[in-house]
Amino acid sequence: MPEIRAAIAGVGNCASALVQGVEFYKNRSEKAKIPGLMHVNFGGYHIRDIHFVAAFDVNKQKIGKDLSEAIFAEPNCCAKFTDVPNLGVKVSAGPILDGVAFHMKTPFKIYNEEKTHSSDVKDILNEVDAEVLINLIPVGSCEATHFYAQAALDSNCAFANCIPEFIASNRDWSRKFEDKTLPVAGDDIKSQIGATILHRNLIKLCLDRGVEVTETYQLNLGGNTDFLNMTVENRLKTKRISKTEAVTSLVPYKVPTRIGPSDYVPFLKDKKICYIFVQGRKFGNQPIALTAKLEVEDSPNSAGVVIDVIRAVKLALDRKIGGPLTGISSYAFKHPPVQIPDDTAKQWVEDFITGKRER
Repeated sequence: MPEIRAAIAGVGNCASALVQGVEFYKNRSEKAKIPGLMHVNFGGYHIRDIHFVAAFDVNKQKIGKDLSEAIFAEPNCCAKFTDVPNLGVKVSAGPILDGVAFHMKTPFKIYNEEKTHSSDVKDILNEVDAEVLINLIPVGSCEATHFYAQAALDSNCAFANCIPEFIASNRDWSRKFEDKTLPVAGDDIKSQIGATILHRNLIKLCLDRGVEVTETYQLNLGGNTDFLNMTVENRLKTKRISKTEAVTSLVPYKVPTRIGPSDYVPFLKDKKICYIFVQGRKFGNQPIALTAKLEVEDSPNSAGVVIDVIRAVKLALDRKIGGPLTGISSYAFKHPPVQIPDDTAKQWVEDFITGKRER
């Protein structure tokens, strides 16, 4: 039977949605059109072929527990949409490094460093024969992301970087994976129907119809720990770059722009609300203004995309392709090695699946 051995760094809300999703869809027929999935079968791999073999976190209420239990531990607030049986995967203590901002020490319920030592991530990945490590740690975790990327390299494991710290889009890091014939995908996951993909398509619509975009903004509100973490601006530098370039890369001229997380509203929990504004000039130099509001459960919105990423990385492993995967990265991430229109990215992925495109 085909199998994809996946490890997770960061057992937060996104990990909860991902683990639940694999369980939720595992018995669905490949021939059925299933709401919520872009691909039921991805190059010969079904969702049920994903097997979680290791997980790392810094929350003392998650460490030592089975992954099936840890995904529902506080402060996780992702909607529970299915029961998850015992997976036989114990959550290990990951290194704290810069993964926990000062204001997040209490919300994240971090372990006492004097009593609990972080696990040897590389050794664990080797022991369980992990094939892909999925990085889901908090935004702003530069040092910790570099640590996990290096651990993946040291254990001959592929890397899927779902946060806005630049690995796949960084030439030095991508070369390290290329040299070891290990695929890397990233950076900063796009949601299925999220703020970035909606904003990109609204901008593209204006450009395709001859409208000159003169200014645009995107404001995001949420109540999960991701938004609480991002209330400190110095955690947001790469996040703002990632989200802004995802939109402005489509426009062949400079546009005044403000894009990124705007506020933390605790009672929203895992709900995310996005406001998008686009202003421009149309025929006769007359003004046009467009506003949109998007409201979604934040964490499940990314899980289906990550499931495709995991299977794309596995295909690359099977084909002995190393380095950045440009197709799935452009399709699934905000800050890929190459920024291209979304319809082109989708075709690149389909061509990669059939083997018409190498990466």
